[in-house]
Amino acid sequence: MRLARCRLGLAAASLMALALAAFTPAQAQQEPQARLKIVGGLADVSQYVRYEEPFWRRRITELTQGRVVAEIAPFDRSGIRGQEMLQLMRLGVVPFGTALLAIVATEEPEFNAVDLPALSPDMRTLRQTVGAYRPHIEQVLRERYSIELLGIYTYPAQVVFCTRPFAGLSDLAGRRIRTSSVGQSEMVQALGATPVVTPFAEMVQAIRGGVVECAITGTLSGNAVGLHEVTSHVHAMAITWGISIFGANSTAWAALPPDIQDIIRRGVADLEPEIWNAADRETGDGLACNAGQPACTTGRRGSMTVVPVTAADDERRRRLLTEVVLPRWVNRCGMDCVDAWNEHLAPTLGIRARPE
Repeated sequence: MRLARCRLGLAAASLMALALAAFTPAQAQQEPQARLKIVGGLADVSQYVRYEEPFWRRRITELTQGRVVAEIAPFDRSGIRGQEMLQLMRLGVVPFGTALLAIVATEEPEFNAVDLPALSPDMRTLRQTVGAYRPHIEQVLRERYSIELLGIYTYPAQVVFCTRPFAGLSDLAGRRIRTSSVGQSEMVQALGATPVVTPFAEMVQAIRGGVVECAITGTLSGNAVGLHEVTSHVHAMAITWGISIFGANSTAWAALPPDIQDIIRRGVADLEPEIWNAADRETGDGLACNAGQPACTTGRRGSMTVVPVTAADDERRRRLLTEVVLPRWVNRCGMDCVDAWNEHLAPTLGIRARPE
């Protein structure tokens, strides 16, 4: 399996100062604390605002009785290209960071196995998939990138928003659709549509400007950035979910006292199910808010039409997974990925990967 490579350039060089400050045990005896700098997930969405940011800004200090003080910034406002996150963490430029697997999978496609488009239509399936594959993710991060895996997070279900009506997946043919990963793009192409890879922060402007007429993103995160104001219909089927890993550069992690490591690990272990349970709730809440339904509790109420999942949609999803998405992932990823899938996921999902 090839290792991902990236050229750091000026942007990464500018981050070096952040890296050097990422773990600085206080030099003076009167300040016996560690100061951590964290690169978190996407800005302005629930996972970051409600969970990641409060945990690192307040809770970790409380848990360590003031021995750890942390700062956190979302990765999409940190001058970091998502594709480079694992390499920057490996080099120690980002000592504690969050990586979106769909983005880093452009360099390391093996990570995309847990969130291939059309793989997990509901939260129950997603939990099984990630649970089965987690040991392999942990091993790959440690052996190839010198990263200690601390947590795996998920965003709410990513669904299709469109500016004009549609009744199901078959109606998406011919449309330009915002995607965020290679796998999503391949699925969109198989539907007869045109994928346009667009950063999350630029998605609404791409719709306003007519660059795309549909977008795949989270039900609630889409609401948070105003998709309900520029689109009219949203499909209820989960295309992907948006899995991210949180980890630490092994050198930065080893520099922490063992008891501090234990507190951080336990704290993140508690944070993780909070984020997963919230993603489950927010998937439904996002749809309710986009449609302006009374069940909306978190987002802003819109007036969208929720397109229900039909039997034809579910059958199309299954065929897309087995005939297009999985074979093309295998083609990109190679035999290592076939072996990893068949060892960890085939027993759970009942679907075997086959070399092309």
